[in-house]
Amino acid sequence: MGNARRFKDIVNSNFNAMLDKAEDPQKMVNLMMREMEDNLVALKRSCSDKVAERVMLTREVEVLTEKIAQWQERAEMAVAKGKDELAKEAIQARQRCESDRDYRRKDMEHIGRILEETKGQISQVEAKLDEVQQKYRLLIQRGVHAAEKKRVGQVMDRASGSDVLTRFDQLENRIERMEAEAEITGKARVGSFDREFVDLEQEARVEAELAALKKGAKQAAPPAKEA
Repeated sequence: MGNARRFKDIVNSNFNAMLDKAEDPQKMVNLMMREMEDNLVALKRSCSDKVAERVMLTREVEVLTEKIAQWQERAEMAVAKGKDELAKEAIQARQRCESDRDYRRKDMEHIGRILEETKGQISQVEAKLDEVQQKYRLLIQRGVHAAEKKRVGQVMDRASGSDVLTRFDQLENRIERMEAEAEITGKARVGSFDREFVDLEQEARVEAELAALKKGAKQAAPPAKEA
């Protein structure tokens, strides 16, 4: 009864609603598919058993039909010989065979109905199993996409986090300071270089003026008297 009830629940279930309520949809689908496959195997085994039973009953009906004909011939033979008591026994034997044959025919009809029902259940389970397998593949794909999306989101969170931005700002400020220091150093070097030339030029002008003064002074001095 439990398996039959569970089978009915599986066939009539709303898988979307069941998956929405499940804490672990993938695990639930795996369990459901395993249970459906087990039910399918059990149904097919039951169907095979019933087919074998029907074959056996068919053979018994054939044997009983032959016996019925045989007892009928014997009853007619006994009547022809004037042996009424023997004819009665043959008739009773034939009737017992007819009763057994009718009983087996009813069993065959019952088995036939069970086989039709079982075949219908097998078709339902196979169709539902195929549906679940398709949903399982989609579920796996959704899980993979969700995991990839989560990883991308985590990378984006790390890339846009306050710590990263702070470190980036610090690095940028450091580079700007290094650039400013390099520019100041370069300007200082150029200034020192220019100052050396200015000093040289100033010294040259001083020496030129000094030479001019010496020359003027020499020209202005009176000539020396002869002794």
